Amino acid sequence: MRRLATLGFLLGLLTLTAMAADFSGKWVAQMPGRDGQTHESTFTFKADGETLTGTISGARGETEISDGKINGDQISFSQTMEFNGNQMKILYKGTISGDQITFTRMREGGQGGGGGQGRKGGGPMQFTAKRAS
Repeated sequence: MRRLATLGFLLGLLTLTAMAADFSGKWVAQMPGRDGQTHESTFTFKADGETLTGTISGARGETEISDGKINGDQISFSQTMEFNGNQMKILYKGTISGDQITFTRMREGGQGGGGGQGRKGGGPMQFTAKRAS
């Protein structure tokens, strides 16, 4: 009887975790820019099992994400951008909590997030995206 109760509890917990980790849809974030101003970016995600696909839209247009992965309540993906003929890969890691994803973003190689707070401190930039209604 005790095993059955424990199994039921664990199944219920897994169900709640799966429901909480719904990354699909649109997410909007205010991200710090190089000039100290914030700019809005929209993340559009589609979750399929442990695979994440989607786009990031902002002032410079829309780019596809690559290498998207889902692991429970966490995601990771990359974005490749081009500046003055040079490509730069930005790495994102995020954790979902309700209708928010807390992100850490940094340039591949560990040199900041491509502007804003990450550039000043030389390390990752953090920001929060909220589910669009």
